[in-house]
Amino acid sequence: MTDPDLAPLALAGIVLVLASLAEWIHARRVRRIARLAFGPTGKPAPWARPAPTARVLAFTALAWSLLTLALGEPRRYELNGARSRVERDPNHVLLVLDVSPSMRLVDAGPDKKQSRMMRARDLMESFFDRVPMEENRVTVVATYNGAKPVVVDTADVEVIRHILGELPMHWAFPTGKTKLFDGLEEAARIAKPWNPGSTVVILLSDGDTVPATGIPRMPASVRSVLVVGVGDSQVGKFIDGRQSRQDVPTLKQIAARLGGTYHDGNAFQIGTGLIASAMGREEESVFLRLTRREYALIACAAGSMILALLPLLLQAFGTNWRPGASKRATSAQGAGKAQKAPGNQRVPAALG
Repeated sequence: MTDPDLAPLALAGIVLVLASLAEWIHARRVRRIARLAFGPTGKPAPWARPAPTARVLAFTALAWSLLTLALGEPRRYELNGARSRVERDPNHVLLVLDVSPSMRLVDAGPDKKQSRMMRARDLMESFFDRVPMEENRVTVVATYNGAKPVVVDTADVEVIRHILGELPMHWAFPTGKTKLFDGLEEAARIAKPWNPGSTVVILLSDGDTVPATGIPRMPASVRSVLVVGVGDSQVGKFIDGRQSRQDVPTLKQIAARLGGTYHDGNAFQIGTGLIASAMGREEESVFLRLTRREYALIACAAGSMILALLPLLLQAFGTNWRPGASKRATSAQGAGKAQKAPGNQRVPAALG
């Protein structure tokens, strides 16, 4: 425990002892005049009995929180500071994009009037709209008959939109069969030097036959893998003498072998819950994400509120006993005296 951590605790301990001693002395004085203050029972209202303990805890919390805030480093909200932090330790979205000619076929989307590549672009634009891109860097690996990195660690979303458009990247590869494992191997090689748990790998493809063994092993930097399928999985399109459609069993197999998740993106966008899970946004509860500074602010507010409101509540509702005669008793006593007084006797009208 460092000195900035120890000093608030030491002050809180001192305040706890002093406040407890003050409340003990105050309780002895109140005990002498308890019947005068609280009536014949000599006790306050039941809710007011823990008031001394509440005051002690409020003083202690206030002392700890104020010194913690005074000694703690203030939070900086400058844009340049946030940018430098992200540049030092960014998160990564690594997109493995299938650019084979079959991705140009038009059978994707809710109305099946989009090409598979354009559907992939719509899916990723929706993904980027719900992800804090100022905290992430994007890498794109194109895969067909081999794999080539297109862009590495970019923060420019417009570059990604251009890559996901109608850019004919399949011409950069020799003609042949799609090899998704090559793209995954290249993604693993790029992500290996990054920080552990900082990378999300997204595979966008219409599927292909894959070997039973030899799937690449993702490095420690990869937090999660999301396999997104595009294209109609029921009715295919003919290309190169064969029928091409989204190969759902193959994509599910790849996701299972990588320990990831498969999503059919042909008709539905990637769910917000799935994005949060992939990005690690729901691993910690709200309370686990609070820092010491937030706890100090909560303690300061709670302690101040108790010390400000407790005297008013004790004055108004601390006891049900009210000293002095009640109005009802006073009026009844006055009426009795009026009846006994001779001069106040009424004379009948007949005698007048």
